[in-house]
Amino acid sequence: MRVDFYQLGGRPVEEVVPQLAAKVLESGAKLLLVAGEETLRARLDEALWTFEPASFLPHGAAGEDSEACQPILLAENADTAGTDRLTMLADGLWRDAALASERVFYLFGQDRLDDARAAWRGLADRDDAARQYWKQDGGRWREGP
Repeated sequence: MRVDFYQLGGRPVEEVVPQLAAKVLESGAKLLLVAGEETLRARLDEALWTFEPASFLPHGAAGEDSEACQPILLAENADTAGTDRLTMLADGLWRDAALASERVFYLFGQDRLDDARAAWRGLADRDDAARQYWKQDGGRWREGP
């Protein structure tokens, strides 16, 4: 599995998530978008609707009848992570359950830097986890340290 660590800088998560989610959909994959707080999920829901003026990114919420057919599924936790969807942890909280996915996008801000470092170290001994680190440089992502 691949784990991409995305350190946010300057741009709010509501701007970053739709851009990354659009790339996931372009690849033909489905996405589990995880945010523990209901208010953040509501903001992400709105951002997915308004990402492009002429369109939206199709999505739904975990627990709805149409859950299985949604390309992007917003969820409170990563318990439904699996090989049928890539997982994006959008609230800065690491969840080991996300490792059931083939790929994990872990988004975090400066306030969660220690948590991200702990997650990075925790994956170091796993032979099945390829880690990459990305940092915002203006409007672009730069692979780091």
